[in-house]
Amino acid sequence: MKKVLTTVLIFWCAVLCLSFSMGTVSAAREDNTYKKGIFAGDISLEGMTKEEAKQAVTQYVESLKESHITLVCAEDNRVAVYAKDLGLAWSNPEVLEEAFNLGKQGNIVKRYKACMDLQYENKVYPVELTFDKNAITSVLEEKCSVYDQDAVDYTLTKKDGNFVIEDGQDGYCLDVAVSADNIYQFLLNDWNRENAEINLEIAVTKPRGSKEELSKVQDLLGTYTTSYSTSGSNRSANVANGCRLIDGTLLYPGDEFSTYQTVAPFTQNNGYYMAGSYINGKVVDSLGGGICQVSTTLYNAVLLSELDVTERHNHSMIVTYVSPSADAAIAESAGKDFKFVNNTDYPIYIEGYTQNKKITFNIYGVEYRDSNRTVTYESEVLQTIQPDHENIYPDAGYPVGYVSVTGAHVGYKARLWKVVKENGVEVSREEVNSSSYKVSPRSAVVGISTSDPNAYNEIMAAIGTGSIDHVRNVAAMLTAPPAE
Repeated sequence: MKKVLTTVLIFWCAVLCLSFSMGTVSAAREDNTYKKGIFAGDISLEGMTKEEAKQAVTQYVESLKESHITLVCAEDNRVAVYAKDLGLAWSNPEVLEEAFNLGKQGNIVKRYKACMDLQYENKVYPVELTFDKNAITSVLEEKCSVYDQDAVDYTLTKKDGNFVIEDGQDGYCLDVAVSADNIYQFLLNDWNRENAEINLEIAVTKPRGSKEELSKVQDLLGTYTTSYSTSGSNRSANVANGCRLIDGTLLYPGDEFSTYQTVAPFTQNNGYYMAGSYINGKVVDSLGGGICQVSTTLYNAVLLSELDVTERHNHSMIVTYVSPSADAAIAESAGKDFKFVNNTDYPIYIEGYTQNKKITFNIYGVEYRDSNRTVTYESEVLQTIQPDHENIYPDAGYPVGYVSVTGAHVGYKARLWKVVKENGVEVSREEVNSSSYKVSPRSAVVGISTSDPNAYNEIMAAIGTGSIDHVRNVAAMLTAPPAE
């Protein structure tokens, strides 16, 4: 038995030696090239040098960069990009070194086994790819986010005395972070390295409102009218323009309305003219003068509708078109705004119009108050402050005889009460606000330019009395024609 085993071993050793001796010449030729049966992906590396193999795989990766990747955006819009735009790159070039050394390293048995294995089965080394998440994000932001759109709520308009409901539209917003990660994972793990299509992650926002909800907005919650019959053409135009900008506003439950944001900017392009307004306790011409009558009228309609007032300021000086404490001023320079919130359970609609130099605001909604309940507002004057002097300003830019007078404003301290009655009986009285209005004395700009020393002395003496009426008399006397 031992003799048989010895004979077998000698035989196989002879076979191995013969095999290796026969392959010595061919091995020498193969030392600088890849062996038969070695692949990088689908690329056969047989007989290639390292440089040739690198060039072949590089060309393959470059061809993949031209693959079309279609990104499906909001509303089925499609954006076609190349794989190279997503940062495609070859991530494991070191695999070529490993493939090159197959069957050429290790002991003689290991090398022989590797060579024999290649005769029966190919050895395929993967060509791995990588992608740049920053590049993917940039593509999404620059080419796909353009299809985002805000939801358009159902709207309400009033035409010829009837409400008309207009349908809303869904909103779409690309989730860039999630979409970028989905693209990255798909390209790494599931891409077949051909043209592909990827659906992006799109968040859909439904519009607010519905035809059923808006059809219920029919009840008049509050209405208020003020007159500007004494206003000039410019101020009248400003009041009408501000009213127009507010007319048709629809507020859903919880929405806050800003009067300033709605009627600004105060520019000619936005329909405004120069007219008198209060600035720092004085009446001066400014673009949009008179706009506070718009906010004041709206304020009173809001109070009667019992909406939630979140910001209100009184004027620096008293106004004449409403009672003290019933006004609401807006001023860009002073940071004043009139704001309120729709605190009802249904949308409200604001209608504004001007007619015969009167401005009216109607607020429609769904009436939630008992029919036997009434709300009124009472103004209480706490203090009246009369001017105790007059201001006279000599101006050499005007001739003697020129006198321009600005009327006085009485100062007030007042507060506004909300009075609630049920079946005609008062059940509550609540203070709404308290207001202070500055006193402003009557003032006059008086011309003093003259070549007559006597006239100059007389007008200056009149100014020294502090009486505008006396200055007027002297100015009239100095400019009166000589008696015949």
